[in-house]
Amino acid sequence: MFGLGPMELILILVIVMVLFGAKRLPAIGEGLAKGIRSFRTNMNDDDKNTTQKTDEKERQIH
Repeated sequence: MFGLGPMELILILVIVMVLFGAKRLPAIGEGLAKGIRSFRTNMNDDDKNTTQKTDEKERQIH
């Protein structure tokens, strides 16, 4: 995963905890998860729309 080993991940977690505090980590994680979920949903919708437009163009040609 991006060339990060376990020690690097632990170091990043410690830095995040120092910056934001342990109480805010669940809220930050929840916000991050919602953002990723929204991004994936929008990407899937864009793929579906692109496919539909391509199919419509092919039908018009034939």
